[in-house]
Amino acid sequence: MRTKTTLLLASLFILCLGRGSVQAQSALMNIPSTEVVPARKLYVEFDFITNYAWERDDPYENYLPRAVVGLGKNVEVGVNVSYTHVRGGGEPIEVQPNIKWQFHNNETRGTAGALGCILYAPITHRSGTDTFGMCYTDFSKQFQGNYGPRFTGGSYALVGRADGQGAKIGAIAAYEQPLAERLSFTVDWFSGRNRFGYISPGLTFDTTKDSFVSAGYSIGNSGRGNHALFIYAGKQF
Repeated sequence: MRTKTTLLLASLFILCLGRGSVQAQSALMNIPSTEVVPARKLYVEFDFITNYAWERDDPYENYLPRAVVGLGKNVEVGVNVSYTHVRGGGEPIEVQPNIKWQFHNNETRGTAGALGCILYAPITHRSGTDTFGMCYTDFSKQFQGNYGPRFTGGSYALVGRADGQGAKIGAIAAYEQPLAERLSFTVDWFSGRNRFGYISPGLTFDTTKDSFVSAGYSIGNSGRGNHALFIYAGKQF
């Protein structure tokens, strides 16, 4: 485990050695943001999630590379590939194509709004695992000042989700607070008792003007010990 973690951290460090200016992230910690990738820009991210520190009897490690392209007219499209390593093999793999449209952006007032959809399609273990989508809409308000916070709120719905898998509709919310020139605190939340139902506080460090590293942990809305450590790294080209 230590060897894997060391290699992961080294990879994240190498990914963040770049220069430029990050203009948008497709998500905050976990919920979708109201930002979109600018036209003809590429945003890439690598996510690592594990419950190893809390659940030693049934640990998992989730690796999730992501890529998003700005199409112009405030539209972005992307794809995520989720690979989960579990004890005993039989690792689940899932592809997650997505699209987002920023339908409102008023920089003077610091307000923005977006809507989008994400498809969750299993590649392995397809028998007994449903393919479904998430559609969402959210709004954000950025307060002025170098350390002005930003609030985000909205709702989501799971389309085509099988019964018995938890809530199919819910709320999303987030609070972002700059702490220093390159350091900020973010906490976001999916309501509901389902695979998305977590509150996730974390810290983000802008390693350069166009790259960052985030780290924190997610606490489940239900289930004893339903927590996970996460480390994200992203860069815009």
